[in-house]
Amino acid sequence: MKLTIGVREVQGVTVLDLNGKLVLGEECNSLRQHVSDLLAADKKKILLNMAELNHADSSGIGILVEAVVLSAKQHAALKLVSLGRVLRNTLSVHRLLPAFEVFDNEEDALASFR
Repeated sequence: MKLTIGVREVQGVTVLDLNGKLVLGEECNSLRQHVSDLLAADKKKILLNMAELNHADSSGIGILVEAVVLSAKQHAALKLVSLGRVLRNTLSVHRLLPAFEVFDNEEDALASFR
């Protein structure tokens, strides 16, 4: 299943709804481009909704790390919501989880931007 990215604005936060697989190739490039475009448009509050993300390979995890680092360099905040168990465990095992602000539900995530 290809990655689709829905974009919506909620309470001044740009939410990217990821659906499908975040894997090497077009999928990673698409997320990289979305984040880059948002930062270029001076969007400083970005939330990645992972509720419908079925799989992420090592390149997908790498692009998440790249996105959070790039956001920080631009003085923006990029946060994750609704991480699946497998992805959460993968980030934890590789000691990457502390690099992200992770929330269980969108309401809490949106409130954290205030």
